[in-house]
Amino acid sequence: MMNRVQTIRSIKSNPKTTALIIGAGINGIGTFRDLALQGVDCLIIDRSDFCSGASMASSHMLHGGIRYLENGEFRLVREALRERNKLLRNAPHLTHPLPTTIPIFKWFSGLFNSPLKFLGLLDRPAERGAVIIKLGLMMYDAYVRGDSPMPRHRFDNRDKVLRKWPALNQDIRFAATYYDGGMYSPERLAIEILLDGEAEGDHARALNYIRPVRSEGNEVLLRDEISGEEYSVIPDIIINAGGPWIDFINNEINGKSNFIGGTKGSHLIVKHPELREAIDGHEIFFEYLDGRIVLIFPYLQDHVMIGTTDIRIDNPDQAVCTETEIEYILGMVPQIFPSLKVTREQIVFQFSGVRPLPVTKGSTGQISRDHSIEVLEKSPQTPWPILNLVGGKWTSYRALSEQVADQVLDRLNQARQASTSRLPIGGGKDYPADAYKQQTWLKNIAKKSGVPLGRIKQLFARYGTRTTEIADFLAKNPDSSLKHLPGYSQGEITYLVEQEMVTHLDDFLIRRSKLAWINQVSIDSITELAGIVGEELNWDDTKKQQEINRTCEILEKRHGVVL
Repeated sequence: MMNRVQTIRSIKSNPKTTALIIGAGINGIGTFRDLALQGVDCLIIDRSDFCSGASMASSHMLHGGIRYLENGEFRLVREALRERNKLLRNAPHLTHPLPTTIPIFKWFSGLFNSPLKFLGLLDRPAERGAVIIKLGLMMYDAYVRGDSPMPRHRFDNRDKVLRKWPALNQDIRFAATYYDGGMYSPERLAIEILLDGEAEGDHARALNYIRPVRSEGNEVLLRDEISGEEYSVIPDIIINAGGPWIDFINNEINGKSNFIGGTKGSHLIVKHPELREAIDGHEIFFEYLDGRIVLIFPYLQDHVMIGTTDIRIDNPDQAVCTETEIEYILGMVPQIFPSLKVTREQIVFQFSGVRPLPVTKGSTGQISRDHSIEVLEKSPQTPWPILNLVGGKWTSYRALSEQVADQVLDRLNQARQASTSRLPIGGGKDYPADAYKQQTWLKNIAKKSGVPLGRIKQLFARYGTRTTEIADFLAKNPDSSLKHLPGYSQGEITYLVEQEMVTHLDDFLIRRSKLAWINQVSIDSITELAGIVGEELNWDDTKKQQEINRTCEILEKRHGVVL
């Protein structure tokens, strides 16, 4: 794998590429890996870090979308459920089955609203009662019968529900529990898919902090956001995977478009042991007072994620969690857990992103979450076709990526060589199948590397079977525990900087790790980290201080973390 300097040098010496992928969110990254597997020469770029936009701001769920059934989006739900199961199998180290419980307060509510919404005759939220939820879950189970690693749904009556969740609203009548999937770190999952693509493709290159600024003839001029330098690439095909920025990107390269009508979704991470205990490891999925579907998600340690909002927005660069949204989200919890109060003081992290939804009228909740490939063919202004990836969701990224790759292969008159359907992701390769095999595997790695077993377990929890190469790196290089970042070491940080294209301090704190998300950052820890990253990237003292200041500013302005 080439580092950033080497990749830029290779572009300068050979600016031609078959496919230029603009946007390194999950759809762009998934397409990058699929094309790399087919032997297609491809370059993926992003103006910021990998998985730092809409893909980072997800609800951390891998799900079919049960509420999409009443919109008649049966194909989307079926596809997403199948893709959910594939992700759980291909990335067992970064995904997990997620028991999801819906509190139900009425019997028949919504029974007549759903068919009207399906027919497009109603665009108004209505509380779903027991009957309509039961019908939806029966269909949900039927779509993956015989192909699901998880149990079927169940319905519990009031007495049983309150014995299990005594803090729930006493007006409850039933609770429906079914299984979807969850992921604590979408960013880690994305970076491992990207690294797989680089390793599997002979001519696959990836660069963060690079943006297209304009086109000249058949060239696309790129600007390096780190050095300010500009250079060109000459693609045959452009894949615009810019998510909510798709139209902005097209305007920069003369491919005028109006595909995206995105909506903003914000979430809060709160440190609340009582709420974490009250949900008992389940995601609580319910309708807020305004009819919007919202969630309480069991996050890392004693943290809980609460969200989300759904607000139209024109400029995705302006997406931050506002005071109004914070009040809205905090008000969700008492509806379901009246005795539990969540305060601003318990918020440790907040994030907001824009869903790359298609332009459409109607309420935001009714906009389809399905994906499409909108093509701008060659023209006098754009001498290459532009494939625009509109919509989609994390769960079904692989299916969309496969469809995009097939279109590219068709244009190149090439046959598909491999499928990602059953291809393990990163540290999910050769993952031990059960607890006994895990313990045996961990002991073997500790014995071979000389790294203590406790440390190997720590690494395994973060990186799965990639622990093998990390442990080997630690065994061969100087290593010591960090003073202000418990559980991390100098060697581990150095490895991530070398292997995972860390360019700024926030790349590590927010996306290569979850430290910022669970309030494990301080001025001291950022300063300590700046020393290690700076040594690897040849930063002088001025640059280190700039990075510290930049990180503190991003944490405060975008995530509400004041150090």
